[in-house]
Amino acid sequence: MLERYINKLKTIKEAGNYRRLRDIQHNGFLIHDEGREMLNLSSNDYLGLSTYPKLLEEFHKQTDVNALPYSAVSSRLLSGNHEYYKLLEEDLADWYNKEAALVFTSGYHANIGILPALTTKRDLIVADKLVHASIIDGLRLSEAEMARYRHMDMEHLRSILVQNREKYENVFIVTESVFSMDGDVTNLQELCEIKKEFDAFLYVDEAHAVGVRGTNGLGCCEEQACTEDIDFIVGTFGKAFASMGAFVVCSKLFREFLINTQRSLIFTTALPPVNVAWTRFVLNRMPDFYELRLKLSRIAERLREVLRQRGWETRGDSHIVPFLCGSNESSIEIADLLRDNGFFALPVRYPTVPKNEARIRFSLNAAIPDEDYECLFDFLLNGME
Repeated sequence: MLERYINKLKTIKEAGNYRRLRDIQHNGFLIHDEGREMLNLSSNDYLGLSTYPKLLEEFHKQTDVNALPYSAVSSRLLSGNHEYYKLLEEDLADWYNKEAALVFTSGYHANIGILPALTTKRDLIVADKLVHASIIDGLRLSEAEMARYRHMDMEHLRSILVQNREKYENVFIVTESVFSMDGDVTNLQELCEIKKEFDAFLYVDEAHAVGVRGTNGLGCCEEQACTEDIDFIVGTFGKAFASMGAFVVCSKLFREFLINTQRSLIFTTALPPVNVAWTRFVLNRMPDFYELRLKLSRIAERLREVLRQRGWETRGDSHIVPFLCGSNESSIEIADLLRDNGFFALPVRYPTVPKNEARIRFSLNAAIPDEDYECLFDFLLNGME
C-alpha cells in the first residue's frame, strides 16, 4: 500500500528535488537558519515593508487594532464580509480607475477561481507558456479549451487567435506582467492591441509587480499606461504589500458574476478584519515608496551586470534576478556556497523550471542596505571559483 509513496519520495531525492520545511527565524532582512545569520535574498518582501517599524507605528496610531478581530470566522457570503473589505475594494477601484474590485484570501484562490468561473466549453483561454502554477491549476479546473503561446511571443499568440477566434464565443488572453522565474516583463501595450484586434478579454497577473512597478506602485499596467484596456488586473498583497490576500479589479458586471459563481471565493473563510485594514493602510501609502522602487531597479541592474561580468547567464529586467546554474546539482552546490558566506538564496530546480536551467533566484529587498549588497557583489566577483 505504501510502496508507491516511498518510491516516489526516493525518486524525488535522487533527482535532487527533495523539499523540506525549514526551521527559520527572521530578524528584519536577516534570516537565521541552522545556526547561520544570512541576508535574506529569497523573500517576496520586495519593499522591505514587513520590517518597516515606522509604518506599523503609523498604522497603530490611525487604527484601533484592539477593536479588530483576528479572524472573520466565516466565508464572505455568510457573515465574514466585514466593513474593511468594502473600504479596501472601493480604494482599489479608485486607485486603478476601474468600476469595481474584489478581494480574495490569496493569489492562489484568485487564480484557481476566476477563469473557471468566467469560462465555459464555448470559450478559449490562450495563456503564456510560463504563467504561474496557480494559473495553470485554474486552467485545468476550467471547462474552456486551452492553448499556450510561446513565452512573450506575440506573433505566435496572433497565429493561434487567427486560427481559432471564430470558433469560440469568448477568448481570454492570460499572462503575468513580471514573470517569477526569469524576472522578465511582458509588453502589455501590445497585448492590449491584440485583445482589441481579436475582440478578446485580457487577464494580467501582476503578483510580482504591484508595489514594485509604476509611479504609485500599481504595477506594470500603470508603468505602461494601459490600465484602462486590461479587463482583469489581478494582484497579491502577500509580496510587496507585506500582508496577505489578493484582488482583481474589473467591471461591476464581472465582480457580481464572480461573487455568485467563483468557488474559491464562496467556499473559503474570509480574511481577518485586522489584516484587511492593514492592507488598506499600506495601499494608501504606496505612492510614498517611489524611492524604494527606484532602489530595487538600481540594485537589480547592478546585480545582472556583476553576473554577466563573471560570464554567468542571467535574464529579465526586474527585481527578480535569476543566476542560471544548469543542473539541479550545480544549483544546490552554488546555493550552499552562498549560504556558507552569508547569503540565503535558494535554488529553483526542474520541474519548476526546464531541465538544465536550474537557477539561483535572487529576490531583492529594498530594505537591505547598499553596503550589504556590495558584499554580495564582491563575493560574486571575487569569492566564487
